[in-house]
Amino acid sequence: MSPKLPVVKAKDVVRVAKKLGFNFDHQKGSHIVYRREKDNARVVIPLHTGKDLRHKTLAGILDDMSVTPEEFRRLLRE
Repeated sequence: MSPKLPVVKAKDVVRVAKKLGFNFDHQKGSHIVYRREKDNARVVIPLHTGKDLRHKTLAGILDDMSVTPEEFRRLLRE
């Protein structure tokens, strides 16, 4: 069984993305695009103020960032 994903807001995901070396690239509407220079990885984070990210959306973002749910939880606490 896969570990349960936490309930988080977009701002929490942005904070973790920055810790992983992602930098703001551009924004289109309510979607913010971050890129990591070392491997040119890209992650799109929907920024809907006050709303939690859906689990499936968060799972896709974690996959794009190449991070496990356990590592994501650890980075959230740091």
